[in-house]
Amino acid sequence: MSILINKNTRVMTQGITGKTGQFHTKMCKEYANGANCFVAGVNPKKAGESFEGIPIYASVKDARAQSGATVSVVYVPPPGAAAAIWEAVEADLDLVICITEGIPVRDMLEVRNRMRAQNRKTILLGPNCPGLITPEEIKIGIMPGHIHRKGRIGVVSRSGTLTYEAVGQLTEIGLGQSSAVGIGGDPINGLKHIDVMKMFNDDPDTDAVVMIGEIGGPDEVNAARWIKDNMKKPVVGFIAGVTAPPGKRMGHAGALISGGEDTAQAKLAIMEECGIRTTKNPSEMAALLKRMI
Repeated sequence: MSILINKNTRVMTQGITGKTGQFHTKMCKEYANGANCFVAGVNPKKAGESFEGIPIYASVKDARAQSGATVSVVYVPPPGAAAAIWEAVEADLDLVICITEGIPVRDMLEVRNRMRAQNRKTILLGPNCPGLITPEEIKIGIMPGHIHRKGRIGVVSRSGTLTYEAVGQLTEIGLGQSSAVGIGGDPINGLKHIDVMKMFNDDPDTDAVVMIGEIGGPDEVNAARWIKDNMKKPVVGFIAGVTAPPGKRMGHAGALISGGEDTAQAKLAIMEECGIRTTKNPSEMAALLKRMI
């Protein structure tokens, strides 16, 4: 059991012929069951060709019809990435994972509003995210596969590098992960902390969760309040940006402190009030969790 993806998931790569798309599709294909999972690529100009034995189609609809893929990963460069997401949504895929960083906010605003207005079923993860992994089954994205081990701890994070940090710690102390999900740091994105926490709460093979956030935005606070009322499993929390001064824009487009509940200290305090055990030291995340379970 896992959330969102497993060894039977069928995946297409949008942007498979670009340097980034080729590199990471190859890495994902070589991880666990990836050779069976990655079944299609999309590039209108390269239809009929193949990459690493993966056939390339002219459109997402063609790729879905011919390969049976229901999940897409997007490596299309920023100017065309929002259109690539929308093409996958129009094809009624189950899940679209957008790795691309630097998509114009206005483009993402249009995509999100159209998805809501048309009540589309497609789930969006990202953009500007590392992707997600169900260890020893499948990885979709840019995370290093070798640090992951199958286990029963869920990880959800806005920060790519801190996702890897939490995963590495969990692996090192022998806990492993059920699934690890990087939701990305852009101000307008798909899945939020609260959405992933609901999935982990419902997953019988997840026993506890590490939730990693950043300064800026209300996502972590919204999730914490939901956790207080609904979560049946232990949660450890960490917020990056404790030392950032108010008004400081961090590396991620979404991490801008506007005051109030946006600061790291305020988020940590609310998380603690909601029953989440927090740490200000990222090297202690896994050890803290192990003491709780």
